Amino acid sequence: MKQNIDDECDIVVIGAGIGGLCCAGLLAKEGYSVQVFESHTIPGGCAHSFVREGFHFDSGPTIYAGFSREPSNPLKTVLDRLGEDVPMIEYDGWGMLTPEGPFKFTMGPAPFRAELRRRAADPERALAEFDRLLARSQELHGAAMGLPASALRADGWAALPLLKYLPQLLRAAGEARTLQGPFTDVMAEVGVTDKFLTDWLNALAFSLSGLEADGTMGAAMAYTLADLHREGACLDYPRGGGGTLIEALVRGVEKHGGKLHLGKHVEEILVEGGRAAGVRLRSGGRNVRARRAVVSNAPVWNTVDLFPPGALPADVATAAKDIPKTESYLHLHLGIDGTGLDTSGLHPHYTVINSWEGIADPLNMMAISFPTLLDPSLAPEGCHVIHAYCAGNEPYGIWAEHPRGSPEYERLKQERGEALWRAVERIVPDVRQRAKVALVGSPVTHARFLRRADGTYGPVFDLQTQKFPQPDVIPMEGFLCCGDSISPGIGVPAVAVSGMNAAHTLMPVWRHLVLA
Repeated sequence: MKQNIDDECDIVVIGAGIGGLCCAGLLAKEGYSVQVFESHTIPGGCAHSFVREGFHFDSGPTIYAGFSREPSNPLKTVLDRLGEDVPMIEYDGWGMLTPEGPFKFTMGPAPFRAELRRRAADPERALAEFDRLLARSQELHGAAMGLPASALRADGWAALPLLKYLPQLLRAAGEARTLQGPFTDVMAEVGVTDKFLTDWLNALAFSLSGLEADGTMGAAMAYTLADLHREGACLDYPRGGGGTLIEALVRGVEKHGGKLHLGKHVEEILVEGGRAAGVRLRSGGRNVRARRAVVSNAPVWNTVDLFPPGALPADVATAAKDIPKTESYLHLHLGIDGTGLDTSGLHPHYTVINSWEGIADPLNMMAISFPTLLDPSLAPEGCHVIHAYCAGNEPYGIWAEHPRGSPEYERLKQERGEALWRAVERIVPDVRQRAKVALVGSPVTHARFLRRADGTYGPVFDLQTQKFPQPDVIPMEGFLCCGDSISPGIGVPAVAVSGMNAAHTLMPVWRHLVLA
């Protein structure tokens, strides 16, 4: 529902991605007047959904966990606090299409051990390595989970909420270097040498962060391994598609008095006396003032460009702009006729790996989501939705030189999209004949619609020497950041944490202590 824009409010949030909506909802619930300005006509950022000819497509995340069973996903924590619930459909694993042949990865403590026994060069050694790795990951997971995301803030009071969890804090502090460092350190610590196990871990890391294990934080991988292999583990898919999570966040913002304005591009952040004082909108040049703070959910590279010339120290602007980026995305969204299609042996999700060498190479590792196997309501009767994509390994440079809509650009879409078509044909051989809707989304699409520099999947850091930026990465009074270029990084749980962190930082610490 279109809402009137207020000339002044407590908090302005730039961007309606998951991080921005989490931040806005939590602050609105605390009684702050909040307005969210989103350039796109659809909320959700990289996690938005859209409809074409009756087919409901997810644009981003396709695997979820921690919504129907403990431990909770941080996004579930936010939704609970906002009084919102999204029904989930549980399933127990996904299909793997690898150079050696297909297999199903099934959640739980035992199934992967059986697969490792079949595939490892020295099964007994590989199993021993995996058992040591899982035990160490469970230790790290316990250390990290002892400090709830709800206790984080990014100001001078940051330590105070953590004191409620002093024993857990001390335990986490002892593991800080390992949790924040690359997961390859953990692999080396427990002696992982088996090639298949190493390849598998690199693929799992890439699916989380767009980087192999040497670029993925130990905390993220330890959490994932412990979660995948625990008793009773399952995956979740939101009934109605990923967009229902975004709809729930929007409801949470609006029912607590916050406002979401779609199709409203922020042209500039207003700076007065060294403080972020509001924003100027592109349409009509209208100014909206922020009494308390401006929070940017835009990627940090784009955020820097929103400041007036000279508003930021040159070294701050340069450091933010120079944060390395992963490559971009390539999508194939398909709406297909399901007449006569035998789905009995198919899985709701697949990972396709063409070669274990160079996991992050272009067009090598892909994901295929088949959500109508779980929720038929996402497509017209008798039809299916398929979403195949590469995330973090599609070069932006080869696309940027061709104007959108030019013959060269359209040819490139056809050529690069062919790899995704072939991947889908491995599970639905006649998919081209069945296709009723076929949409290829390029890195240029991401850069344009999602306002992401070079269409990037997210930031790259040398985890041996660097840490992910905190919400105060741009040091200015009344200004914070959240989203996937802010700690703890890429992924649904991570961006929800970043939104919580920004919201808590803007609350009085006494109130945060109650919530932590």
